Amino acid sequence: MSTEERTKQLLYEQYIRFFHVYEDHKDKEIEHFLSIAQREAFENFPLNLTAVHMIDCIGRHEPINNSGIAEAMNLSKASITKIGNKLLEEGFVKRTQMNDNKKESYFRLSQQGKKIFDLHERLHELEAERFYRFLNKYSEVELKVIHKFLQDASIDIESR
Repeated sequence: MSTEERTKQLLYEQYIRFFHVYEDHKDKEIEHFLSIAQREAFENFPLNLTAVHMIDCIGRHEPINNSGIAEAMNLSKASITKIGNKLLEEGFVKRTQMNDNKKESYFRLSQQGKKIFDLHERLHELEAERFYRFLNKYSEVELKVIHKFLQDASIDIESR
């Protein structure tokens, strides 16, 4: 096996390991989110990370309709409708209509939804700070290679 082939094999093994670690981290992320919400005496909170991300999307773009959320989150309109109805039922969002368009409904966050949005925002800020500190060990050239790799990997995964 050539050095290049061995390097590719090692990269593939690390790539697979990364996805396994990420899956585990994703599970811990929702547990961490829920534990903080409980500690801060939230009355209710979504038990699903996608619902939390939908609250985040609505909070960043309100008022926003199903199509806008589906596009922003890269999910189907059916999924957004299902999650949106659950969030509405649980009191995290409100449905409104614009004066000029009575057919289309838009989502806005309720007070309860705003609390979830704020908590999610704080956690993402902490995560971003941690990630930036992690990246400090790489040179500018290495960061550009990492960026290109992540960009190419995302495109490859999305095209499957």
